[in-house]
Amino acid sequence: MQIYKDMNIGTAKVSREEMENIKHYMIDFLSPEERYNVSEYKISAEKDIEEVLKNGKVPIVTGGTGLYINSLIYGIEFQKEEFDEKYREKLNDIAEKDGLEKLYEEAVKIDWEAMQKISKNDKKRIIRVLEIYHKTGKTKTEQERESRANGVKYKYYVFGIDVKREILYGKINDRVDKMIDEGLINEVENILKKYKKFPTAMQGLGYKEVVEYLNKQITKEEMIDKIKTETRHYAKRQLTWFRKNKEIIWLNGENSIADNVKIITEKVFN
Repeated sequence: MQIYKDMNIGTAKVSREEMENIKHYMIDFLSPEERYNVSEYKISAEKDIEEVLKNGKVPIVTGGTGLYINSLIYGIEFQKEEFDEKYREKLNDIAEKDGLEKLYEEAVKIDWEAMQKISKNDKKRIIRVLEIYHKTGKTKTEQERESRANGVKYKYYVFGIDVKREILYGKINDRVDKMIDEGLINEVENILKKYKKFPTAMQGLGYKEVVEYLNKQITKEEMIDKIKTETRHYAKRQLTWFRKNKEIIWLNGENSIADNVKIITEKVFN
């Protein structure tokens, strides 16, 4: 979500001061009115990675969206698909009228393997599994298997930061309170005034809940509680996803920087 302009507080977008004169890529370049997907991300990210390598530097890819990271390090190729707005609306209508569980069950019938990694509450990814099959006649799993045959372009290391659950959840709650204090509600109000449509931008954690509050669907207290709850759920899904990756070198979030540097050095150079 940091790709979008004007979405700063809710995405914890890195500031100029925090960049410390180090060039950052793929931040603050797209209008919230634009649709964006993993296929477009992969093309742009690989272009930027090549630029960093040509300059004799080591690119560092950061973030918590597992599919996007996997698209780079496992050579997954995504077929270019035209977005079918009518089919998306149909799926959303089914979820609204009959419940998300119906879409989940349909997705399980189509691609059981992919659905083992997707929560029953993860509407976005459930719909994505159905859309891929609808447009291509192939399952998400089939597409990924075929694409991985291309091999990996880079020598890479994957690092994760492990933090005790209670500490992580406490940090999430504090972060949400800080976002509200810094003006998240005003940020969303200004975005809604400035732009007309939001195909993916307003799906971001924090933004969709504030929109519900502004539409008087929930109270301010309910909004804050919902952002915290949904963020904790998302963090739990992230951990589940990444713990299945045996390549990840886990660092301890409670360690000193020196201790974690020692772990990195041992894993990379020994």
